[in-house]
Amino acid sequence: MYIHELTDWPKFTWDQEKIARRLAAVRHEQGRLLGRMEALGFQSRQEAILETLTSDVIKSSEIEGERLDLGQVRSSIARRLGMDIGGATAADRHVEGVVEMMLDATRRYEQPLTDERLFGWHSALFPTGRSGMRAIQVGSWRNDRKGPMQVVSGPEGRERVHFEAPPAPRLPEEMNAFMDWYNKDTGTDLVLKAALAHLWFVTLHPFEDGNGRIARAVGDMTLARSEKSPQRFYSLSAQVLKERAAYYDVLEQTQKGPLDVTPWMDWFLACLDRAIQGAQQTLAGVLAKANFWKSMETVSFNERQRSMLLRLLEGFQGKLTTSKWAKLTKSSQDTALRDILDLVEKGVLQKSPEGGRSTSYTLADLSARR
Repeated sequence: MYIHELTDWPKFTWDQEKIARRLAAVRHEQGRLLGRMEALGFQSRQEAILETLTSDVIKSSEIEGERLDLGQVRSSIARRLGMDIGGATAADRHVEGVVEMMLDATRRYEQPLTDERLFGWHSALFPTGRSGMRAIQVGSWRNDRKGPMQVVSGPEGRERVHFEAPPAPRLPEEMNAFMDWYNKDTGTDLVLKAALAHLWFVTLHPFEDGNGRIARAVGDMTLARSEKSPQRFYSLSAQVLKERAAYYDVLEQTQKGPLDVTPWMDWFLACLDRAIQGAQQTLAGVLAKANFWKSMETVSFNERQRSMLLRLLEGFQGKLTTSKWAKLTKSSQDTALRDILDLVEKGVLQKSPEGGRSTSYTLADLSARR
């Protein structure tokens, strides 16, 4: 018997004393992180938000086994935030839809959750009406025409069934109850409400596909409410991806247990705590970029050089060679070499020990330029 089949469903309970300790730790970490971010300048905060939202979109999709193009996601978010990042990449409509859903959830966090809003998110996730090669029912609750909705993980052919969601005829009533609860001030701390909302939504699995991503968007929306801010500085989805096996384990155990959901709440809060602490890495990267540009205030760059430096600061994949520079900046080999040697002379780039065709370049040590 699953929890949605229990007589008292959905009257969740939990150990208040045990969860209170976890909640206090999370709230403390939230406050510390927000305080550190407020101390940054506007440009650095915007950069941190861009990094966090990009990670959230990428990792939330990756949990479901879908890999989105990093450049497209980043460019789409930057454009919507009004940021000029240089070397922007055009995004396809699928990426645009995922980004649109996430930004609607986090930047319009005060707006109520309605069936039309959820249908809009679902349609944005699947703009072609297909999930991969498979046609799906978009913008409405599932109808179970292909059989009962089973929540699975793992590669195709080796899926693991974690639980079975309520049958489709129950969904209109079940979703109305969920949204009524979500939109009301029940007196529950909003961080706890984020944990419950995720669990409740995933239990119902109201759509034919995309339920995990929408559940995480609802969770992010609730966390934004808890902070009274649309600015995101940590990615819960990135942390869930790291702990995916544990996530599915505790979810399965909760679905097959009583309505006392203490283990789920405990795991969710601990995972959230680790996500917030992990944001320090994002902050360190943002500060490093800010320090770099501050140290370069008196150095002049042409447009190609600035674009390539942005790429290097954002984590350039592979080795930077004159050929790659020429290709990415759409310039000749000679122009690429002149650009690079100019930066080497200015102490911005350094040449790798290898010579000849293996010659590559990296950013010079930042500390040496201070």
